[in-house]
Amino acid sequence: MLTSLFEMLSYTFLLRAFIAGIVIALCAALIGSSIVLRRQSMIGDGLSHVAFGSAAIAVVLGFSPLEFSIPIVVLASIFILRLNQNVKINGDAAIAVLSASALALGTFLISINQGTNIDLNAYLFGSILAIDSHDLILCLILGTAILFTFLLFRRQIFAITFDENFAKAIGIKTNLYNTILAILCSLVVVIGMRMLGALLISSLIIFPCLSALYLSKSFRANLIISSLISIIAFIIGFTLSYAFSTPTGATIVLVNLLILILCWIYNKIR
Repeated sequence: MLTSLFEMLSYTFLLRAFIAGIVIALCAALIGSSIVLRRQSMIGDGLSHVAFGSAAIAVVLGFSPLEFSIPIVVLASIFILRLNQNVKINGDAAIAVLSASALALGTFLISINQGTNIDLNAYLFGSILAIDSHDLILCLILGTAILFTFLLFRRQIFAITFDENFAKAIGIKTNLYNTILAILCSLVVVIGMRMLGALLISSLIIFPCLSALYLSKSFRANLIISSLISIIAFIIGFTLSYAFSTPTGATIVLVNLLILILCWIYNKIR
């Protein structure tokens, strides 16, 4: 497999995809740890559908899908956060309505704009091999911003993840850090949509953290282990995809699923 990996990296387009994938995998694992532990896993799925719908709108209007999607998905994440704080509205129901509507809108726009020169299916199912230099630069900029922000506010994020009421009692501005976490999650979804697509990106946020929960006993350990699992799963999936000509996004998700099953078995045996 190492031979296939080194052979892949000799191609420029595969090297771009590899670098972008490592960055996205790391960011998704870090943000996913907090999202999953807060029992808000469906937020990633809802935002991914919003990202797809906004990408479709961008194509119709003649804008770049990724840049156009960023502010829309950020606003959607804040909107979902506000709905979760509203006791009259069920958060899961609100996410389901928003995600289904956005996916339907994107599908509708695709059907009536068959002449577009951008393949929106790449944003639905992922097309990491189509990442160009512009996408890579955007991914590196946003990925660096996500990592820096998460590490800078890691103590506050830890506090609101495990006991938001206590965090508020000791003076932490929970609304502010909830908003920051929602924005970081939306950015991960947007840059990850190019790699795994709107239908699979949420798995990159959820699976590594779930696997790490079987192996870790602290939040810090969960962050480290989930990051390692996410990166390793990406490298294995990316290499297997090249070696056997399988869909890259789906292969990466299946590797993550296999790791999750192995971690669960290990935990049962232990």
